[in-house]
Amino acid sequence: MAVIKVRNPRTGAHDYEFVAADADAVGKAVARARDAQREWYGKGLEHRIQALSAWATALETRADAITSALADDTARTRISREELGAVIHFIHGYCEAAPEVLAQPFRKFRHNSDVVFKTTLVPYPVVGVISPWNFPLVLSFIDAIPALLAGATVVIKPSEVTPRFVEPLQASIGDVPGLDGVISLLQGAAETGRALLSEVDAIVFTGSVPTGRKIAVAAAERFIPAFLELGGKDPAVVLAGSDLARAATSILRSALYNTGQVCYAIERVYVDASIHDAFMEELVRQVQGMRRSAAAGDGGHYGPFIHAAQGDIVRAQLQDAVARGARVVTGGVVENAGGAVWLDPTIVVDVDHSMDLMTQETFGPVVPVMRFASEDEAARLANDTIFGLSGAVFGPDTHTAGDFATRMEAGGVSINDTELQRGMMFDGEKTAFKFSGMGGSRYGATSILRYVRKRALIANEGGIKPLDELSEID
Repeated sequence: MAVIKVRNPRTGAHDYEFVAADADAVGKAVARARDAQREWYGKGLEHRIQALSAWATALETRADAITSALADDTARTRISREELGAVIHFIHGYCEAAPEVLAQPFRKFRHNSDVVFKTTLVPYPVVGVISPWNFPLVLSFIDAIPALLAGATVVIKPSEVTPRFVEPLQASIGDVPGLDGVISLLQGAAETGRALLSEVDAIVFTGSVPTGRKIAVAAAERFIPAFLELGGKDPAVVLAGSDLARAATSILRSALYNTGQVCYAIERVYVDASIHDAFMEELVRQVQGMRRSAAAGDGGHYGPFIHAAQGDIVRAQLQDAVARGARVVTGGVVENAGGAVWLDPTIVVDVDHSMDLMTQETFGPVVPVMRFASEDEAARLANDTIFGLSGAVFGPDTHTAGDFATRMEAGGVSINDTELQRGMMFDGEKTAFKFSGMGGSRYGATSILRYVRKRALIANEGGIKPLDELSEID
C-alpha cells in the first residue's frame, strides 16, 4: 500500500501522512457496506432518522477535534466551524423532510378503480462519494446524508489533499453503534477513487470537468448512475441603477470566500458602461479593507491556497491575461510566504474572452471586471461559457434584475445578492447547466429520491380479463 505525504497549507511542510486504500481494501469496505445496508434499510426510516440524529449529537461532542483537524487541512478556522455546523444542519433538515418525501401510499388507477398501485422506493445499496479539497466535510456529506436516509449505505473517498479530518470524523461515527458499516471513509488518491467506482451501485463526484468526464464514462460502462457537480465560472451582471455598494460587497464576499476556492464563486463581473467607473471606485475602496488571516482568530479575511498547485493555475491565468492586455488593479502576485502560497484580492480590468481568466475556472481570489454597452451584450457575455452552475444579477429593483436573470444560462441565479442558493438546501431545487454537472438536483428535500429506484406494486381487486379477449373474431 502506498504512503501519501500531505502538505500543511500554512507552513508548506509535509507533516502528515496516511496509507492509501488499495483495490483490495476498497473491495472489502464496499462488501462490508453492502452487508450493513440490508439491516440499515430493513429496519425502516425511523431507525435511520434516530441513528443519524444520534450521530449529529456525536459530531457536536467531537466538534473541537473535527474542526481543529479541518483547520489544519484547509488553513481556515471559522469556515471549518461553519462546515461542521452545516453538516449537522443537513442531518436535522433531511431527517425532518424524509418521512414526507419517502411516503408512497396506495392509489387507484385513474381509469380503473379496481386496480390500485403503490410505488415502492428501492435504494441503490451502496453509494460511493468522491469529494474535493475545498470543503472536505460539507462536500462529503451534502450528498451522503440524503443517500443514507433513502436507505443506502455510503463509502466516501475524501480528497488526499485534506485528509486530517477523517480520523476524528471516524471516531464520531464509531460513537453510534447503528452506523457500523453504514458510513465508511477510505483514504487515497485517484487509484482509490477508480477502485471505488468499480464496486459501488451509484457514484457521486464533486470536482473538475476532466475528472467528471472520466467518471461519467466509467459509470456509463457499468450502467450505474453518476451524479456530478463540476466546475463553475459564475458571472455577476451589474445593471444600470444598481446599488453599487451593495453589489460590490456581495461580489467581493462571493469572490473572496474561502480564498475564492468555491465552485459557485463569482469569477466574472460585467458592469453597465454608464456605471463602470463608479463601480470600480467602490470595488477598490472595499477591497483595500481586506487583509490576510495568518493565524486563527487574527481577524483576517482570507487565507492561503489550500492546495499549492492551485496557486500555479491562478498565476498562469493572470500571466496570460496581462500578456493579452489586461491590467491588474490590486493584488496580482502569487507568492510563497513562510511556506504558504498567497494571493491578495486581485481586481483585473481591460479583460476579454480571449483570456483564460474569463473562460476557465480560476478558483482563487480574483475579480475580473468587464464593461458592457447593452443588456443584450451582457447576456451574451454571461452565457459565453461552457459552465452553467450559477450566477448573479444586480439591478435597480427585483423585477428588473429578475427579468434579466431569466436570460442567464445557469442553474441558480441570485437577484441583488450572490450565492443565495446556499440557503435553499431543503426548500428548492436547481440543476447544473452545461458542463457544470448532471444527475438531477442536489438541492431540495426531494434530492433524497436521487438515490432510489422506483418499483410499482400493482393489485387488481376486481375481475380479470377472459381468454376470449385474445380471439381474432369480433
